[in-house]
Amino acid sequence: MATESRDFTEATETDRELTMSRAMVEAIAWEMRENEEVFYMGEDVADYGGIFSSTTGLLDEFGRDRVMDVPISETAFLGAAVGAAQAGMRPIAELMFVDFFGVAMDQIYNNMAKNTYMSGGSFSVPMVLTTAVGGTYNDAGQHSQTLYGTFAHLPGMKVVVPSTAYDAKGLMHSAIRDDDPVVYMFHKRLMGLGWMPSPPGPKTGVPEEDYTIPFGEADIKRHGSDVTVVTLGLHVHRALDAASQLEDDGIDAEVVDLRTLVPLDTETILDSVRKTGKLLVVDEDYQSFGVTGEIIARAAEGALDDLSAVKRLAIPDVPIPYARSLEDEVNPGTDDIAAAIRELHE
Repeated sequence: MATESRDFTEATETDRELTMSRAMVEAIAWEMRENEEVFYMGEDVADYGGIFSSTTGLLDEFGRDRVMDVPISETAFLGAAVGAAQAGMRPIAELMFVDFFGVAMDQIYNNMAKNTYMSGGSFSVPMVLTTAVGGTYNDAGQHSQTLYGTFAHLPGMKVVVPSTAYDAKGLMHSAIRDDDPVVYMFHKRLMGLGWMPSPPGPKTGVPEEDYTIPFGEADIKRHGSDVTVVTLGLHVHRALDAASQLEDDGIDAEVVDLRTLVPLDTETILDSVRKTGKLLVVDEDYQSFGVTGEIIARAAEGALDDLSAVKRLAIPDVPIPYARSLEDEVNPGTDDIAAAIRELHE
């Protein structure tokens, strides 16, 4: 079931505002203060503070024993994180770009995700794999993917995709405290970096105290009655912009932010589809065999009688182009979302 959307609104209106990167770091620092078994490891996470500001300030407070730069060997340091987790620690291991998962997939899928099962439950693997996802800044096919569907498809890992600072902090607290492996996928464009400006939406009010957001609870970021838009990450904000543009035309779109893919809040999707009868799924991952198809399948299985029209927008099945004009062409934009909503509404 979804949390009530007033959580998002009240946080935005009443609390101090943080960028998504600062909210993530605040949650990590809180957990490190409370539990000395929590530590952070990855490439350029110590002195540099993470190339997407995912660890800024942690080295100064916690030192090199708990904020560790590692060699450029994803297999080695992710394997070390798995071993540390099985030994009772709570590592956070950063895969600098999700595109690099291939060189360490055995550690991720065969060890991190499966070892609890393979051991018959003799031990757990309480670790967080953080990783930067997404394009929009012309970094080409090996540094611009999201690969949401790849990780969600493989059993044994929880998959988290925040879209706002408020959600990022609460989901990070939940991830670090979870006794199972969690893949925490943050979109670079949402982090609030000076060299990669964010849209207005990700910077939200964030309480100073710690709080958790349960996994498997989508958030309705905008209530509406005509068309359901299900999305995640950067495209939550593009969908909200599209919905705002369509208000003057009398089209009332509902925007559902999944927040987690595993577990997936199917019931909130079905409730919205039963209300609107029309479904658009927007994803920055590849279209075939991905999130868009899974969401549509679940809607058809659970609310087929209420579903009168459906569309999906995603990256076509091509490598992400380097050229700005071509990248903009393949990545669904606000105008693409607005056009799809309009088509469904007709």
